[in-house]
Amino acid sequence: METAVKTGPVMSNVLKDMENMGHEQVVFCHDEATGLKAIIGIHNTVLGPALGGTRMWHYSNDADAVEDVLRLSRGMSFKAAIAGLNLGGGKAVIIGDSRTQKNEALLRRFGKFVDSLGGKYITAEDVGMGTRDMEYIHMETDHVTGLPEYLGGSGDPSPVTGYGVYMGMKASAKYLWGNDSLSGKTVAVQGAGHVGQYLISHLVKEGANVMVADIFEDRLKDCTSKYKVEVVDAEKIYDVSMDIYAPCALGATLNDDTLDRLKCSIVAGGANNQLKNEKDHGRKVMEKGIVYAPDFLINSGGLINVYGEIAGYDKEVAMTKAEYIYGVTLEILQYAADNKISSGEAAIQYAQRRINSIAKINQTL
Repeated sequence: METAVKTGPVMSNVLKDMENMGHEQVVFCHDEATGLKAIIGIHNTVLGPALGGTRMWHYSNDADAVEDVLRLSRGMSFKAAIAGLNLGGGKAVIIGDSRTQKNEALLRRFGKFVDSLGGKYITAEDVGMGTRDMEYIHMETDHVTGLPEYLGGSGDPSPVTGYGVYMGMKASAKYLWGNDSLSGKTVAVQGAGHVGQYLISHLVKEGANVMVADIFEDRLKDCTSKYKVEVVDAEKIYDVSMDIYAPCALGATLNDDTLDRLKCSIVAGGANNQLKNEKDHGRKVMEKGIVYAPDFLINSGGLINVYGEIAGYDKEVAMTKAEYIYGVTLEILQYAADNKISSGEAAIQYAQRRINSIAKINQTL
């Protein structure tokens, strides 16, 4: 089922990137009959099997898809570690338009690829995917979480993800302003998908002034029909005055261009890989005096939720564990300040320490 990987510079770059980022395995998947083109990235399995969602997106080129799966799977290792879960980090991307190209045959074929890894990778939903899609994948493999509740799964993980982001945002406010109330604060939410809307519901309930931007008009209409929010043009969200910027769509929105335009005191959102360049842009955020809540920390609620399907699901337990994000966020922000490093660096050190300690235990067994 798996296609032969091209040799030459392309393959060399992938292998080099894997080495630099510490990946164990990357699987390239292709099926002519269904049109499936997918990549599965397995970063680290020291703590347990690599669990991470499958994203379906129309990438401009294959290189962007490879970069995305490598960065996302690495982030999942840190996310699982910092959340205290016995999981490794993995991620998958299906290259294509989820609104026009996704169907049962394609997803079931992808499920066969997941199954071929024998449980080393467990998938779940991500951008462009939903619980119904997990059901199709489950027809071909047991190595899937985020299943509908009628199949014994936990359903949509977005409520727990959104709540965790909300906890991380409140902790950031507490750290910066000495008070975690978001009432009267202006929050710009970029992305009105599932996670973005659950976050918005908490913010509106608390009395925050919410602005929202999205590239899809139907999402904006759905959002404005339920909540009192101000719609902002997707290209102009970086230019509006705000207290908190909450990226909840795709990654790399904190870059050279946007950081020169952003007018905010806190960045706290649900998107993965918000820093285009982890080191350089993390430092730039710090130099601008912006408090950055590390993405893989505060958006770990979704992973906490689907992990419950493996350990025995209880929604109240998942929500309680998501509340822990508040305390860990405060700890990370203070550690970063004390050691004069970016909060992103602090969070990675925190996660890596746990991975390294368990690796040492495994070596002695």
